[in-house]
Amino acid sequence: MPNTIHLPHSPGRRRRILLAIVPFAVLFLFGNTALSSYVNSLWFSSLGYGEVFWKTLGMQWGVFAAVATTTFLLFYGTFFGLKRIHRDDLPGSHTIILNRQPVTIPLGSLMRWLSVGVSGVIALVSGLAISADWPVLARFWYTPKVAGGTLDPIFGRPLNFYLFTLPVWRLTADWLTTLALFAFGIAVLFLFIANGSRALEGRREHYIKPPWHGLSLASAFLLLMLAVRMYIGRFDRLLGDHTVFSGASYMDAHLMIKGLLILCVALLLGAAVATVSAFADRGRRWLGLAVLPAVISFVALQLFSWYVNSFIVKPNELVRERPYIGYNIEFTRKAYGLDRITQREFSAQTTVESADAANNQDTLKNIRLWDWHALQDTLRQIQEIRTYYDFPDIDIDRYDLNGTTRQVMISTRELNTEKLPESSRNWINEKLIYTHGYGITMNSVNGFTAEGLPLLMLGNMPVQSTVPGLTLARPEVYFGQLTDKDVYVKTSQKEFNYPQGQSNNLTSYEGSGGIVLGGRLRRLLIAFDRGDLAKLPFSDDIRPDSRLLMRRNIIARASALAPFLTFDSDPYIVVGGDGRLSWIIDAFTTSETFPYSRHFNFAGDSINYVRNSVKVVIDAYDGTTTFYVFDPQDSIVGSYRNMFPGLFKDGSAMPETLRTHVRYSELLLKLQAEVYGLYHVTDPEMFYNREDLWTPASESSVDAQGQRSTQPIAPNFVLMKLPGESGTEFVNILPFTPANRNNLIGWIAGRSDGAHYGSAVVYNFPKTKLVDGPLQVEARIDQNAELSGQLTLWNQQGSRVRRGNLLVIPIGNALLYAQPIYLQAERSPMPELRLVVLALQDRLVYGPTFEAAMAGLFGGAASSTSTAQQTQSGTPSPAASRNPKERPDPKASCSARIPEAAKYLSDYQRLTSEGKLGAAGAKLEELKHALDELAACK
Repeated sequence: MPNTIHLPHSPGRRRRILLAIVPFAVLFLFGNTALSSYVNSLWFSSLGYGEVFWKTLGMQWGVFAAVATTTFLLFYGTFFGLKRIHRDDLPGSHTIILNRQPVTIPLGSLMRWLSVGVSGVIALVSGLAISADWPVLARFWYTPKVAGGTLDPIFGRPLNFYLFTLPVWRLTADWLTTLALFAFGIAVLFLFIANGSRALEGRREHYIKPPWHGLSLASAFLLLMLAVRMYIGRFDRLLGDHTVFSGASYMDAHLMIKGLLILCVALLLGAAVATVSAFADRGRRWLGLAVLPAVISFVALQLFSWYVNSFIVKPNELVRERPYIGYNIEFTRKAYGLDRITQREFSAQTTVESADAANNQDTLKNIRLWDWHALQDTLRQIQEIRTYYDFPDIDIDRYDLNGTTRQVMISTRELNTEKLPESSRNWINEKLIYTHGYGITMNSVNGFTAEGLPLLMLGNMPVQSTVPGLTLARPEVYFGQLTDKDVYVKTSQKEFNYPQGQSNNLTSYEGSGGIVLGGRLRRLLIAFDRGDLAKLPFSDDIRPDSRLLMRRNIIARASALAPFLTFDSDPYIVVGGDGRLSWIIDAFTTSETFPYSRHFNFAGDSINYVRNSVKVVIDAYDGTTTFYVFDPQDSIVGSYRNMFPGLFKDGSAMPETLRTHVRYSELLLKLQAEVYGLYHVTDPEMFYNREDLWTPASESSVDAQGQRSTQPIAPNFVLMKLPGESGTEFVNILPFTPANRNNLIGWIAGRSDGAHYGSAVVYNFPKTKLVDGPLQVEARIDQNAELSGQLTLWNQQGSRVRRGNLLVIPIGNALLYAQPIYLQAERSPMPELRLVVLALQDRLVYGPTFEAAMAGLFGGAASSTSTAQQTQSGTPSPAASRNPKERPDPKASCSARIPEAAKYLSDYQRLTSEGKLGAAGAKLEELKHALDELAACK
């Protein structure tokens, strides 16, 4: 007798086994999820968004349960149905040889358990996959009611159909088509097993007829889902990108959309035939006929499309595609907000008078001479104080200081625990003591001390202010860009605040942010979730009122609260009217299903619709996070507001002291400039011929090895008076050049202040006038003999020249070009401003200070690389003013200048290597005078 493997078959015994297994399976699969959900609920509640968490969790689990249950029933039903269809052909058991002993496997019971297991796994995977896309379904459920609105020109559907309904149709169709493919595969597997069993048993007379029933039904389901995909695919024709334009083409509108509908009907007919074949006597033949209508329709569609494309479209492409190019232009401009941009003419005159300096003093006083890279290097030397501080970014903003609006540069002093000494890297220091950064630095964009350092308005520790009324009430930075680790506050340990002489200033957290740790059980659960099980439950420093500050990275914090938004990776810090520090993050709603709009890359995603609808404000001390809606016309953010009414506030609710620092998003302006470069052309024929393609201007950059390359110029924040406007405002500007050329053709300005916030203006230059671009102005700098020679000399003898960004600033009816040039010693990481270059179209000047360069540009003074006046300026040299009888012998004077020049050179080299660039520059000028006199001796 062969041995038999017995599987549990008694219902009572099976139930007991399941009851024993299920709790462990649930704990294994969902234990971590449940614990994480518990801690997340505490975190959301600590921010006042508990309702957001529970509603999100409910939607996720609701979607998961619905999809998983449906998937399980479909798959288990498929297994069950196929098993019944093939019950006469499936073997009940199978005997194998193990250790020379026959062993019988009960295949019937094994397949029953296998069907449950496979169905459960596929249901679990499907549920998790679809629940991850819960925002797509939620947007559809909470679609805002909009009366009227724009309709697409092909199907006549409203835009909300493409933004909300079509993504759900796609998601559902993809899910069901995947299930249909699995069901078809299972049917093929059952057919293979059944035919194999018949072949082994020698039952040839019934080899064909019975096993095809299951495959026919599975084929009908698959053909049905393919028909649905074809129907939805008709709308996808409006979303594709072609070489010249995007959206439906002539062939799509006149052939493919109708052809896909015919193919859809053919697939439905095939599904009906396949269903009939499951019950027909000759099911195999009927099943073969089921796919025939779809095959014929597909082949005919391909032939017709080849004919139409080759003989109707290609010979007359512009004529045929003209209306569809027009649709693409109209809808792309709408999708990226280009239809909100105002166009104006800018004469780009070249004279000094056209700059109208007298009426543009606010613009001239706020020209940014500090390149942010140079400023960051300098701050890291003079304001980090300790090695564990860092300045991760430099922000540019405007502030009302003593009744005058000034453009300033701000950087946050954050704590980087990775830079703590290795001996200090322990749990107490990293979690309880070193918990926060401290303060900010603020300097004017063009302020320099006598030593070439930034002129700080806020700086040092404790924070010192040089501007009356500008103070910090809460300089501690618990939430920032480098705060990636959890910390515990309100503990028995005092927190490090800032270094103070030989000791440290200590503090204790006084805010209301964070999760209260509470009793031992709650503390144990939190520790398990946060991976701190070995320390947190056993620390004597942790009290019941202690708090956990988690998700302190501001981008991660905002993303956890609103994962359906796209966030700018470059937030900026703001000093509020109450002296508190707050972060502002630009948040965007995006879509990839806006009809007739071209796709572009944005923040790593391919999109064809974007709105900067939300501004997120995060308090740097207690982490309070608020979402303000600044574009209520955006229907996507409208659906999110319907979904989470407690999460969003109107933009008008933002405190005025923060509202004055809201800006036009740099990330959005870069994207709009890229799109506008092609879609500023609204005539389909010019668009088709690419006659007027623009690109953002480029500038040169030099790496650490001295290799020069070109890169697109970054948008530049400027406090200026726009041409044609009466007041000074904070704008974000970016110049354009024609494609593959270096001269300027226009510029775009994103406006940030007051009622103009969110609007943009494009200034077009005359196409008959050649206006220098940044690369051409830099070439003019390189070709200036004296300036180029000075830069070459500075680049030697232990120092390196660093050229700041070339700024292109519209002023009056002219363009002003400004570039700061720094000198940096090899042994000193601090660059020092040595020259300022200013230029108009027909004039280039430079000076050691901005005032000197301005005097050269508008006052006619001679350019100079030194603060000392040259003899050519009209002031006689000491030698020239002497009485001829008192003049020394020329040969003796020349001989004396040789060792003097050598000494100047030696002093210059020494001072440069010591980082004393100001004194080194003076010695260099003396060396030049000595060399000039030696040259005159010849």
